[in-house]
Amino acid sequence: MSSDMSLPPTLEEQELHADTFRRSGSRMTPRELAAEALVASGFVLAAFGIWLLRPPHAFAIAPAAVCLLVLVLATRVRFDTPFGYTVPTQLAFVPLVFVLPAALVPIAVVLALAIARLPELARGRAPASRLVHVAGNSWFAIGPAAVFAISNIEPRHAGATLLLAALGAQFLVDFGVSSLGCRLARQASFSAQVRETWVYAIDAALSGIALVVAESVHAAPAKALTLLPLLGVLAMFGRERHDRLQSVLELNNAYRGTALVLGDVVEADDDYTGQHCKGVVGLALAVAEQLDLDAEQRRNLEFGALLHDVGKIAIPKEIVNKPGKLNPEEWTIIKTHTVEGQRMLEQVGGFMREVGLIVRTHHERWDGGGYPDGLAGEAIALEERFIFCCDTWHE
Repeated sequence: MSSDMSLPPTLEEQELHADTFRRSGSRMTPRELAAEALVASGFVLAAFGIWLLRPPHAFAIAPAAVCLLVLVLATRVRFDTPFGYTVPTQLAFVPLVFVLPAALVPIAVVLALAIARLPELARGRAPASRLVHVAGNSWFAIGPAAVFAISNIEPRHAGATLLLAALGAQFLVDFGVSSLGCRLARQASFSAQVRETWVYAIDAALSGIALVVAESVHAAPAKALTLLPLLGVLAMFGRERHDRLQSVLELNNAYRGTALVLGDVVEADDDYTGQHCKGVVGLALAVAEQLDLDAEQRRNLEFGALLHDVGKIAIPKEIVNKPGKLNPEEWTIIKTHTVEGQRMLEQVGGFMREVGLIVRTHHERWDGGGYPDGLAGEAIALEERFIFCCDTWHE
C-alpha cells in the first residue's frame, strides 16, 4: 500500500508517532489550541458560506440516518499516522454526500466525528479539549460540498467529470488545511507531511466501492450497512498496526535506555572519561545541527559520542588512569577499547549495532594512520569522522 504501511517506520516517523501517542491523552498546549481554533474557525466560515450559497432543501431521513451511523462506525476504525490517525470514512462519506443537501454535509460530518469521540471522553482516555480537533478533521467535507453547491447539481445526477472534481477538491482542501494545522501546532516539515499522502490513494480506492453503494442508497438505505463487514476487516488491520507501532516504540525506548545506562556506567567507572564523553556529545550535536543531518544520523551521532569510550570499561584501570606516558604494550592494550566497545554494543542489538560501528572506527584517520582497521578517506563514515574531530577537539 505504501512504505509507511508495509515497512518499519523511519526514526523520524517513530518520533512523530511517539509524540502523537503522548499528545492524544494529554491536554492541548496553548500552541495547539491556537492552531486548532484557527482551523476550526475557518471550517465554520466555509460551511456557513456553502449554506448561504445553496441553502438546504428537504431530504429523506432514513438514508441519511443510516449513512450517518455508518460514518460514525467508520470513524472508529483508525490507522495510526505520524501526525495522528487516518480513518476509512470515505466508505460512508460518499453515500452521505449522495443523500444530504450540500450545505448539511459538513455539519453531518462534524456530528459523526464528535459522536465517535464520546467513548474516549467517557472513559477519561482523552481530555474534553481534544474535541476541538473535530472541526479541523472535518475539512475534507468542505471541498465536495462546495463543488456540488457551486454547480447546483445533485451528486446522484452528476457526471464522471463533476464527481472527479469533487474528489479532487476533497483531497486538495484536506491536505492544505491539515498541512497548515500540523505546521502551526507541531512545526512539522512539509516533506514529512507529503510522505503521508498515501492515505489519499487509499481513499481514492475506497471511493469506487462507496460510489456503488451511494447510487442505490436512496432506494434501499440498508445497502449502506453492507459496508460494515469491510469496516470490520479494516478495524483488525488498524489494531494490528497500532500494536506493531507500540512494540517498535517500546523496543526503541529500551535500546535508548540501555545506551543511557551504559553512559552512566562509563561515568561511574571513570569520572573523567564520563565527563569527556558528555562534552563530545554536545560538540557532535552542534555539528549535526549545523549540517542539518537527518534523524537517524543525529541519533547515531549522539549515542556514538556518548559511548565512544565505553570499551575502556574492559581495560585495566592502572592503564586507563596511568598518569605518565604509556609504554608500547600498554598502548596496544588501550587501543583495543574501540573493538571492545563495538562488541558490547553488538550484544545490545538494534540500532546500537550501528552505534557500535561508530565506536569501533572513531580513532580511524583520514590519512589511514588510525586504528583498529587503518581505514582512510571516504571509507570512514561521516558520523565516525565527526566523532573523531569532536573527540580530538574536546581533549
